[in-house]
Amino acid sequence: MSEEALERIRNGQYKDRGMVKWRAFASIPEQYIGLTKVLDNQLKVEQPLLSADQVEQINQTLSEAIHNQKEVYLTYYKQGHCITETGRVEHINVHKKCFYFIDEVFELRNEMPLTALIDLRFK
Repeated sequence: MSEEALERIRNGQYKDRGMVKWRAFASIPEQYIGLTKVLDNQLKVEQPLLSADQVEQINQTLSEAIHNQKEVYLTYYKQGHCITETGRVEHINVHKKCFYFIDEVFELRNEMPLTALIDLRFK
């Protein structure tokens, strides 16, 4: 290192760019988007098929959760992923074949088809 460079460092004139991480595949945005899609597609799963016993157990838990206003863990299938949320089941719409629940985090009312429900357990 030259004397001039050392003098700049001592005087505070030298500005370090800090720790910058190099992201090799993020240098071309289109490539980064494509890689993200490929990785997301690899993580997708098929919707699990439920047995008659599992469906019956979910129905019993669902009716008890509505009647007693208990918090439940909902596991449902959406766009290739199994998602688990915590919330309170509000009611079931038999004609639309869906149910409504209020999530614990944002307290928003969500509509979910009954066919998407994979598991339901009390909290």
